Amino acid sequence: MSDITMITGAGGAIGRATALRLAADGYTVLCGDVDLDGLRETERAIAEAGGAVRVRAVDLQDEAAIAAWFAEADELGRVHAMVNNAAVYPSLPFLETPIATYDTVQAVNQRGHWLCAQAAARRMRGTGGSIVNLASITMHGGWSDLAAYVATKGALTALTRAWARELGPDGIRVNAVSPGAFPTAAERIHPDPEAYDARVIAQQSLKRRGDPAEVASVIAFLIGSDASFVTGQTLEVNGGWVMA
Repeated sequence: MSDITMITGAGGAIGRATALRLAADGYTVLCGDVDLDGLRETERAIAEAGGAVRVRAVDLQDEAAIAAWFAEADELGRVHAMVNNAAVYPSLPFLETPIATYDTVQAVNQRGHWLCAQAAARRMRGTGGSIVNLASITMHGGWSDLAAYVATKGALTALTRAWARELGPDGIRVNAVSPGAFPTAAERIHPDPEAYDARVIAQQSLKRRGDPAEVASVIAFLIGSDASFVTGQTLEVNGGWVMA
């Protein structure tokens, strides 16, 4: 039976980089997303690198879909790690954000990951494991036009601490990674990519754009044995933009 790592949002840049890294580390990687084209690209990249991968369409708003995904994991091995990465990122002024949009962001970015963390933790009891939540630099600055998204990232950071406290006696570690601005599809909301690059680099201490693989390496650390005494923490991966 293989050690399984499950990753939401695995069709995007950070999710794909994480899946590639964890497959290279020897895990069987179960990749979930609603982006089927992105999932296929992730699957192809891992297969070409010789890794073990399964992909599945998983809508985090659908509790039954999450349950089916974990049932597939049970057939393949032991759930060792859960990476809660998926997020929707609507850019709207607070006063123009419909409650339906807010509800969708909460359902995907927070409620869906609550369900994934519960399902994973139930399987990790007795054997231990690791849950990693993806937070965001935006929760520090309260960025304009992203209130619904920022709310979910703050919630995941708080839940990281609560889950770590409660699940620690079962040998389950829970941590968060808080990425800064990385070149991903989320940046398409910015109309002038070059100006945005310049603004990001000006804010950072390290004067270059980050690579999603650099987030993946921190996630791999938190999942692995080198972080065996690390829990309840949020690691900032932002090139020195915010030093929390």
